[in-house]
Amino acid sequence: MTKILGISGALRKASTNTGLLRALKDMAPAHVEMEIATLHGIPLYDGDEEEAHGKPQSVKDLDARIRAADGVIFACPEYNFSVTGVLKNATDWLSRGSAFLKWKRVGIVGAGAGFFHGTGRSQYHFRQNLQALQAIVMPRPEIFVNHNEEKFDASGNLTDAETKIHLEKWLEAYLEWVEKKP
Repeated sequence: MTKILGISGALRKASTNTGLLRALKDMAPAHVEMEIATLHGIPLYDGDEEEAHGKPQSVKDLDARIRAADGVIFACPEYNFSVTGVLKNATDWLSRGSAFLKWKRVGIVGAGAGFFHGTGRSQYHFRQNLQALQAIVMPRPEIFVNHNEEKFDASGNLTDAETKIHLEKWLEAYLEWVEKKP
C-alpha cells in the first residue's frame, strides 16, 4: 500500500485547490491510500511562543502524518503572485527542529483564476521553500490549472473533463516516481 498525504494551501471550504486533492484521491488506484490534511488550527509562527510552549499539537500531528506518508502532494494556490501565508506558515512551524520533508517525494499541483499563470508563480516560489527543506520535488510533469472559475463547481469540485485527463496523467507519473524510489 502506497500512502500519500495531500495538503492544501487554502482554507476555504470551496477551495479549488482542495478540490484538486479530492479529485486526485478519487482517481487513486486501489493500492494507494490518500488522505487530505488541513492547515486549520495552525497558529501564526511566533518564536517566543515556540520557546515558551514548543510546537503546537496541530503542528506535531501534521508532522506525524507527513512522516508516515510515502509521498506528499501540496495543492498550492497563488495569492499576490506567491505562496499563501497559511502554507508558508505551516512549513515554517514544521521545520522548527525537524527535517520533516528530508528526502520525501513531493508533488505540487495548483488551480487559479485567469488565463496566464494557473498558480505557476506560487508553485515556483514554493519549490524554493521545499528545496531549503530538503524535499525531493517531482520536476515534471507540472499541473497549472487556469480558469478555475470554469473548471470547478461552486463547492470546489473539479468538473472539467480535459483537466481530469491531465490530472490523471500527472497522478500516474507521480505515483510511478514515488513507488520507484531507491
